[in-house]
Amino acid sequence: MLNTKINKISGKSTVLIAPLDWGLGHATRCIPIIKELLLQGFKVIIASEKAQAVLLAKEFPAINIIPLCGYNIVYSSSNKGFYIKMMKQIPKIISAIIKEHQWLKKTIIDYNIDVVISDNRYGLFNKKLQTVFITHQLQIQTGGAFFDTIIKSINYFFIKKYNNCWIPDFEGENNLAGILSHPQKMPNSNTVFIGPISRFTMLNVEQSIDVAIVISGPEPQRTCFEKLILKQIENTNLKIAVGRGLPMENNTLKLDNKNVTIYNHLDADSLSKIIQSSNIVVARSGYSTIMDLAILQQKAIFVPTPGQTEQEYLAQYLKSKNHCVAVNQTNFDLFKELENVKHLMFANYPCENINLLKTAITKL
Repeated sequence: MLNTKINKISGKSTVLIAPLDWGLGHATRCIPIIKELLLQGFKVIIASEKAQAVLLAKEFPAINIIPLCGYNIVYSSSNKGFYIKMMKQIPKIISAIIKEHQWLKKTIIDYNIDVVISDNRYGLFNKKLQTVFITHQLQIQTGGAFFDTIIKSINYFFIKKYNNCWIPDFEGENNLAGILSHPQKMPNSNTVFIGPISRFTMLNVEQSIDVAIVISGPEPQRTCFEKLILKQIENTNLKIAVGRGLPMENNTLKLDNKNVTIYNHLDADSLSKIIQSSNIVVARSGYSTIMDLAILQQKAIFVPTPGQTEQEYLAQYLKSKNHCVAVNQTNFDLFKELENVKHLMFANYPCENINLLKTAITKL
């Protein structure tokens, strides 16, 4: 901690930030955090690999990105096989946590790290310096009360090893994540609500696109959803933009329909412009996407990734608050749902919370 104080006085405190490799959402929600760190004069190093590293390198070409192996979770192509497949991978996940914890010890020395910000990576704690754990899932939903209790105990065991836990949501009843971020008992006294965080800002743009479809998440469900979407829009007269969520893909995918434009990947500014130019957005109910669309006050149709109870819960929770339309992938019919969503929009959230992230970073 002495080293941190010395460096902060000289304005050269170094922050290591590391997102989990669970889709692209953890990486995208680190973007506003990195921007605020840079604004406040911190030196930033990113730890990531594969698609997450490619995405962040495009957003921050001047920042050093060092390789850190992911958890490399393999997903089931069906709801029924989801938890069986996840349970089988627990030893691999534990091994990854142990390895990243050992990796951090060496990295702190090699790069003179003062602060670590871990987005849902459990092994990046260290008693010698300030560490922050970011999560909106304190009460993880497994679909069963017994397993919820076990998972919560494990979750809190690791969170308590960090100096602070940042929760990207509002503290009161007017929140985005429901019981996920508002359990009956918090892990410790160092939990801080930093408000929803988004890489997007409001723009003054004309709505020239009927539907923006943001395809994202882990395979094989990303591809399953993409195939379903492309089949339904192949003959549409609506103007549609499709983002495939593939930052490492170079091959162009096209439909024989001039009304449909397909992008392998869009940087934050381009995606923000397309979303805000659209009347309606179709997307997975990943939490980073939810924060983006809530901040932009966008009409949304959410299609949870099959078997991911977190996304299923979030979609239904926001639907119950009349913020969105939620439909499972099996029953998804784009043109039917477009009629259902017209009268819905995310509620306005308290603007006085916009500086919560800035305040949390100032206290590092």
